[in-house]
Amino acid sequence: MALQTLPRYTFDDYLAVEREAIDEKHEYVAGRVYAMTGASFNHNLIVSNLSRRLGNQLEARLCSVLTNDMRVRIETADACKYPDIVALCEEPRFYDDRSDVLLNPILIIEVLSPSTEAYDRGGKFAVYRALPCLRDYVLVAQDRLSVEVFTRQPDDRWLLTAYSTPEDEVVFDSIRCQIPLREIYDKVQIAAPNAQDDHASV
Repeated sequence: MALQTLPRYTFDDYLAVEREAIDEKHEYVAGRVYAMTGASFNHNLIVSNLSRRLGNQLEARLCSVLTNDMRVRIETADACKYPDIVALCEEPRFYDDRSDVLLNPILIIEVLSPSTEAYDRGGKFAVYRALPCLRDYVLVAQDRLSVEVFTRQPDDRWLLTAYSTPEDEVVFDSIRCQIPLREIYDKVQIAAPNAQDDHASV
């Protein structure tokens, strides 16, 4: 989703305004508020594929999977984000009694777009790394077959595992799930590399 910068706020000021918003969503980082634009069909389809398949695997467990209306507060970075998908495997902790700002996701998934890919890889990942509870950060391309899973190691380094073929089994260690890459891209139309008008689905 593309971001547009707006004036400075405190976090509580931002949250009060955001809770009253009906048709718009904004993210917050250290006093700056960024308007979010709508997502593409492929973006929404990938989110749907992932949330449904992860939810099915976690059905008999205490884990939960939530999609892009769940705010996540990263207190040590003074930030608040709307990840495409979050998961947690313990009792949820919230910023206040409204229960609409989550503090303890174990897994965050972002679907990349051309306008935000650099930020999702750089600045946004740096913000998410400030969450001590986070174990997996996942980037999913929507214009090619590519899923990258960054897994936090015991020494606080992040290990990258990349998946790029339909037969790959994408592993989400933090919630003990795996999904064939083919299923993540089910019904998603990928443009052929050298032909604008040719499309292929997996």
